[in-house]
Amino acid sequence: MMPSSSVQWRKSSYSNGMGGECLEVAILTEAIAVRDSKVAPGPQVTLSNAAWQSFIGALASIQAGTC
Repeated sequence: MMPSSSVQWRKSSYSNGMGGECLEVAILTEAIAVRDSKVAPGPQVTLSNAAWQSFIGALASIQAGTC
């Protein structure tokens, strides 16, 4: 499932505009799309809502040092 051009993308709050590692996410009806903000027309990864929640949970565990 590729998002249409009308999808609203949100840039990571960690993006600094200075060429750092940036990603954007788009909330779709039944999935989450992720892309590199520096290459917006490039490849995108689409995750189910469950997979996205697992991914975010794993990141939170890493940040909390419980992983």
